[in-house]
Amino acid sequence: MSDTVVAATNLTKEFERGQVKVVALDNVELEVRRGEFVALMGPSGSGKSTLLHLIAGMDKPTQGRLTVLDEEPANMSERALARWRNHHIGFVFQSFNLIPVLTAQENVDLPLKLTSLSRARRREMSTTALKLVGLEDRLDHLPRQLSGGQEQRVAIARAIVSDPALLVCDEPTGDLDRDTSESILGLLQLLNTRQGKTIVIVTHDPRAADHASRRLYMDKGSLVESPATAH
Repeated sequence: MSDTVVAATNLTKEFERGQVKVVALDNVELEVRRGEFVALMGPSGSGKSTLLHLIAGMDKPTQGRLTVLDEEPANMSERALARWRNHHIGFVFQSFNLIPVLTAQENVDLPLKLTSLSRARRREMSTTALKLVGLEDRLDHLPRQLSGGQEQRVAIARAIVSDPALLVCDEPTGDLDRDTSESILGLLQLLNTRQGKTIVIVTHDPRAADHASRRLYMDKGSLVESPATAH
């Protein structure tokens, strides 16, 4: 496997809104190397989340080429894409997206149910993931019995349970207070430095971006040099 985890060339994404064509991404060129922690910054509507969804294989570009972990998600069948995502991409959302009636362990176990692993092995892996995020004493708690920070830790455990090479995080601290945000970002930094995870995070918060090894700025669908050039 190459050292380039994400490679985008002339990446363009357009949406139709009624009679209007909206260019969400405009000929983006991007390379993310193995082991990097990249923060995508920029104003609302700049294309950050659109780019993140393309990288995660959750949407397809209108034109251009995108290679992720030596594969082209846009060329995969839906079934192959779902399997590839499940094995290689961990996605962390702002809103946690936990199933309220499932325990922390059962939520973390969900991605593994798509595999042929035994129930015992799945339980072992979900327990390990929850230990990694510091929640080994919360295995049987429901989401409503957890704090917001703990819920996000469960969501991160779910994202890493299948040992993906790439973690993509869309405003993962957007719903959290400052201290809890610092805790979550510190955890992501540890996953990057100790577990070798390549991480791409979308954030509005400069403090969150301070945890990354590289910052990229977006404006009007394009990557720009710095926020000073974004209007």
